Amino acid sequence: MAERQERTTPDAVLTRIGQVVMLHHAGDREEARGRLLDLWAEFGEHGEPLHRCTLAHYLADTQDDPSDELAWDLRALSAADEAEGDARLRGFYPSLHLNLAADYVKLGRTEAARSHLHRARGASVALGDDGYGDGVRAAIGRLELRLGDAGDSGGESWGPPRQRPE
Repeated sequence: MAERQERTTPDAVLTRIGQVVMLHHAGDREEARGRLLDLWAEFGEHGEPLHRCTLAHYLADTQDDPSDELAWDLRALSAADEAEGDARLRGFYPSLHLNLAADYVKLGRTEAARSHLHRARGASVALGDDGYGDGVRAAIGRLELRLGDAGDSGGESWGPPRQRPE
C-alpha cells in the first residue's frame, strides 16, 4: 500500500520544474532559464538524480550556445546514469541520447552525433506506444535521415521533443 501511495504522490520538485517548463513553452525563454537555474541552485548538484536529470534536460533547451546546451544535456545523462535501475528514468534515455546527438550535430561532431543517435534508437524500446514515444521515435528517424543513417521518417524538423515521460 505504501509503495502504491508513493507512486501516486505528486513530486513537488517535478511539479515546480513543470511549471517553469510551461513558461518556457509559452515563449519566455530567458525567464524560464533564470527560474530553472534557481531550481538548480536549490536542488541540483547534490539533489536526487531524477530531479537533476529533469532540470538539466530542460535547462539545455534554454541555452543560446550549443556548447552550453551540450554541457547541460551531459549533466542530464550523468544524473540518469547515477540512478541506474530507477524505472522512472528509463523512459528518459531515448530523449537524452537524441538530444545529445542533436547537440553534436550543431557542433559539427558527426561521429559523436551518430554514436548517441544509435544509443537513442536502442533505448527507444523503453518508449510506450503513445504520443511521447511516437514523437521521440519520429525525431530519431528524422535525425537519422539528416545524418544519412537508416531511418524511416521524414520531415523538416529533426529536433527532439522535450517532454517528461509519464
